[in-house]
Amino acid sequence: MSKTNNFVFWGLYIVAWLIFVGLSIEAGGLAVNFFFSLYKPEFVQNLYQKLDLSTLYEGNRLAFFSIYSFILIISILKACLFYMVVKLMHKMDLTKPFSTFVARQISQISYYTLSIGLLSYIGKNFAKNLTHYGFATDNLDQFWTDSQAFILMGAVIYIIATIFKKGVAIQNEIDLTV
Repeated sequence: MSKTNNFVFWGLYIVAWLIFVGLSIEAGGLAVNFFFSLYKPEFVQNLYQKLDLSTLYEGNRLAFFSIYSFILIISILKACLFYMVVKLMHKMDLTKPFSTFVARQISQISYYTLSIGLLSYIGKNFAKNLTHYGFATDNLDQFWTDSQAFILMGAVIYIIATIFKKGVAIQNEIDLTV
């Protein structure tokens, strides 16, 4: 592998780590917001992203727990997705990339990506339905704006995972015949 490719790979590895750390901080901040909104709602305006859903909590607790569950699960899945990417990049051997580990990791990455997209889409529609009942959910759009992109990306990554699985099978067959 050339030095340029190696440099780009390590640069992307560092970027993946930074994104993973940022998403982990976001998931942790949202979890803290959730617990503070239940026990000390007056502090929510001073917390991470100032995600104040106290009117929703007072109006309909089931809707509050549903919306916050979508938000927390999506943010945790995003952090897990980038953990899988970091783990893949850390353990992948670039001289022999077609391995069962790489194929399995890429499959899992596709499942996480598709799950994020589907949950974001469901959460977006659920929040849209809450506006019909008089609840303001405009401040939640940031959590599911990319739902369709994640669904499409999950499909593309699944295709790549299928190609890697076939590559592993061919490589194992070649190794057995030699």
